Amino acid sequence: MTFTGFPVAALDFYDDLEVENTKSFWDAHKQTYRDQVRAPMLELTAALADEFGEAKVFRPHRDVRFSKDKTPYKTHQGAFVGVGPATGWYVEIAAPGVRIGGGVYHAAGDQLAALREGMAEDDDGALLLKILADLERGGFRIEGEQLKTAPRGYPKDHPRIELLRHKTLLGMKSYGFEEFIHTPELLDRVRDDWRRLRPLVNWLADQVDSP
Repeated sequence: MTFTGFPVAALDFYDDLEVENTKSFWDAHKQTYRDQVRAPMLELTAALADEFGEAKVFRPHRDVRFSKDKTPYKTHQGAFVGVGPATGWYVEIAAPGVRIGGGVYHAAGDQLAALREGMAEDDDGALLLKILADLERGGFRIEGEQLKTAPRGYPKDHPRIELLRHKTLLGMKSYGFEEFIHTPELLDRVRDDWRRLRPLVNWLADQVDSP
């Protein structure tokens, strides 16, 4: 099927779910989720697959085994296209609207060490700073989990210490409630912004996901 946008009912569904995150609510509205949320997300990601790859559309159920928050359902629907186990593009719909992004979502051990080695290297580090600056000028927010101090093995006065403190690194943009999220134009917006994120995704994949 052709992607035509997310209906207003998708936003209303998540507004209501945030108020009543229960199995009884879900059971009464699961067809709304399937038709108004999940089906359009599948159509959107299918339309992007030729250029970016197949997406993982996440399940709506939360894993509450190790969480104090026992609410059973996620209050957003996300999808991820990976270029490696940790790096790729993201799109999400929730009560606040639609947002997209790209970057490295998880890095630990050898991957995190490789990421920091690239950030610390003069040429690679300078290139990453340029990529991030270009994204910020294009309306992206640079986000990600950070250490409060310098990572082990790096001086606190390193010229790229702000980069080196990152454990994850993301370029994110929110479309919010813009009218185009309800139209086919959203597909073009996501495609264009994922293309703008490609230099970041590629840089990170070269560092983090290379064998």
